[in-house]
Amino acid sequence: MSVKIREIKARCPDLDGARRILRALQPRFVGTDYQIDHYFKVSRGRLKLRRGQIEKKLIHYHRRNQAGPKLSEVILYPCADPETLERLLSAALDTLVIVEKQREIYFLDNVKIHLDTVKNLGTFIEIEAIASNPRHSDRELRSQCQRLMDRLQIKKEHLIKVSYSDMLLKKVTTS
Repeated sequence: MSVKIREIKARCPDLDGARRILRALQPRFVGTDYQIDHYFKVSRGRLKLRRGQIEKKLIHYHRRNQAGPKLSEVILYPCADPETLERLLSAALDTLVIVEKQREIYFLDNVKIHLDTVKNLGTFIEIEAIASNPRHSDRELRSQCQRLMDRLQIKKEHLIKVSYSDMLLKKVTTS
């Protein structure tokens, strides 16, 4: 399945406060998922295999590194047996980095919100406005992100341009 997403990622020094604000908006709570994202070295875009109890997917995406609501073009492939797929991909491709996180997953209509605790990085919030059908214009996706950023009191200085994988790779190279 191919989708377009407008998304932000931000440091979240107070997950409990963000959770209280979010729950007041009455989102649909999907659950808390412990996820391992195995990133592979590829020549175009990013390729990761997500292993979790809730989400099990092979994900390829293209996205620019920018702080505001950035556009991602994503191809999702649900997989019932991510362990076997990981062995196959690891036999063919080099590992870039592995990201481990605990993720709370919420939905408000077509907008997915994550409250993340990422191993060796800290706590974060992500907002993904998903173009799940043609009625969601890019302008509307951007607006949905901005409205939630405002409601969740996400400050510009907390916005992050890069992915968790980039952050971990930078941490490794500067250590």
